[in-house]
Amino acid sequence: MSKEVQQENKMGVMPERKLLITMSIPMMISMLVQALYNIVDSIFVSRISEDALTAVSLAFPLQSLMIAVAAGTGVGVNALASRALGEKNPEKADKVASNGLFIYLISYLVMLVLGLTLVKPFYHMQTNASQTAIFDAGVTYLTIVMTLSFGIYAQFIFERLLQATGRTVLTMISQGTGAVINIILDPILIFGYLGLPKMGIAGAAIATVIGQIVAASIALIWNLKKNTDIRIRLKGFRPDGKLIGEIYKIGVPSIIMQGIGSVMTAGMNLILMGLSSTGAAVFGVYFKLQSFFFMPVIGLNNGLIPIISYNYGARRKDRVMNTLHHAYGIAAIFMIIGLLAFELIPKQLLGLFDASPEMVAIGVKALRIIGVHFLAAWFCIITGSFFQAMGRATYSLYVSVARQLVVLLPVAWLLARIGGLDLIWWCLPIAEVMSLAITLFLRSRVMRDIVDKM
Repeated sequence: MSKEVQQENKMGVMPERKLLITMSIPMMISMLVQALYNIVDSIFVSRISEDALTAVSLAFPLQSLMIAVAAGTGVGVNALASRALGEKNPEKADKVASNGLFIYLISYLVMLVLGLTLVKPFYHMQTNASQTAIFDAGVTYLTIVMTLSFGIYAQFIFERLLQATGRTVLTMISQGTGAVINIILDPILIFGYLGLPKMGIAGAAIATVIGQIVAASIALIWNLKKNTDIRIRLKGFRPDGKLIGEIYKIGVPSIIMQGIGSVMTAGMNLILMGLSSTGAAVFGVYFKLQSFFFMPVIGLNNGLIPIISYNYGARRKDRVMNTLHHAYGIAAIFMIIGLLAFELIPKQLLGLFDASPEMVAIGVKALRIIGVHFLAAWFCIITGSFFQAMGRATYSLYVSVARQLVVLLPVAWLLARIGGLDLIWWCLPIAEVMSLAITLFLRSRVMRDIVDKM
């Protein structure tokens, strides 16, 4: 059976719900493992000290920027490669893969330079003279993660090529293995078990990097041995400016959208550090905890985008909409579970991070307020991926800019001045309501201008 027929059997013929579940569940499982790693990593770091936990929380904006570049580029590579296969153009899919690898190499070199030059000024901006422990720990952690980020960039490109051809089980194996290795290495390197020296916060960073390199190596092997639909052709390779432009046309809005998240987090950290370093630690813990409910939805998106992109290329309106509606239902379930956890057991969740009495007092109130935004977040996340798959990635960008920069940060600043830590957390539910309104409006435009004309 030819690879085109195989692809058609899966992406163009398999019942939509079964296809979405088949492609998404492996990614959702691997994302859950990744979320578990995020939580376990912070749990181990919190055992060093609250200052170490705060330092890692403050690193989140630059880490998010690094991942935003990788994930956003992956959206472009994934969607464009899937669309090329849907259009029965495997040669273009191969060129997308080769040019995508080139883009990731350049992206890593940029992060290497930033890791060597930007980390210390970044922490100087967020700490004062009395917080040297936070500064020193943060600089150590973030420098290692950024300068050795070639692993995560290689992991993203090779896993996205597997996803683009429906081989999400292989992606689950590579990503899950990397996360498990990270979890295993964390206590060994942080606390100096098995005869190794006690490395503290540096051990947490090194464990992260090693896990990424292992995952990238596995994903590369899968592409070379199992991916018969797309081939990375490096012999005689020359960058294709037009194709790179197409990748970035889809990917850049996603990069900017996630990069805006880095700006938002940095801004929130600055506001919170002005009120309480413990408040900043709580905000960091929130991000770790919410990932356990958001990461599976992101995994769902990774299955959703190539399916919708393929059937958009094949002009199958029915399959596009059926897939979208099934994704809405699955995402809503995860968000409801997250809401219940934040409302019913916030103290127990904070206890995982060796929280001090002050951190528990601040965190319980914060998690219960923040949890309200889960009620709308599922719809906005899935619809944003729908925009990307339909070639309207800029719509996702508009929503993200409005939510995180136009509303969330100014509202957070205002609430901090009015009511301090008691009120500031309401900025997230308020921003989510606005995000929902804009998402509904833009979705109606996509339905009118694209879907109804298919």
